[in-house]
Amino acid sequence: MSEDPSPNPATSSRGANVQLPTDQELVLKVIPMPGDCNANGDIFGGWVMAQVDLAGAVVPARYVKGRMATVAVNEFVFKQPVRVGDILSFFAKLTRIGRTSITVKIEVFAERFGSTNEYAKVTEASLTYVAIDENGKPREVPQKLI
Repeated sequence: MSEDPSPNPATSSRGANVQLPTDQELVLKVIPMPGDCNANGDIFGGWVMAQVDLAGAVVPARYVKGRMATVAVNEFVFKQPVRVGDILSFFAKLTRIGRTSITVKIEVFAERFGSTNEYAKVTEASLTYVAIDENGKPREVPQKLI
């Protein structure tokens, strides 16, 4: 059997033993349950997307100092299925602060059920959030961290 030529273990056929990021913040950990499954027994992609949206909002919330809304899913890649019992770790990193918006990169790693300290990168995404006022209109993002 030949080795996978992919330089990134997260995109290999197994995808295990991936190192967790050290340059991003762990913003959410969650375990999907049987009620989150599709007909094939994997976790619904929409459920994963909802968790990514929640995780992605953590870092911008520190800058926005008020209401914000998700305005764009710039990229969303499902790399591997998520299974019941996986422990999902969501890491976020700020990639851009605009006048009224903030863009965040989110990476999701699964610690597979029954495999301690072996991780697989299952999802990566980029989302943009906009600061909004009490009327739902865009407002400027304060440029200093709380």
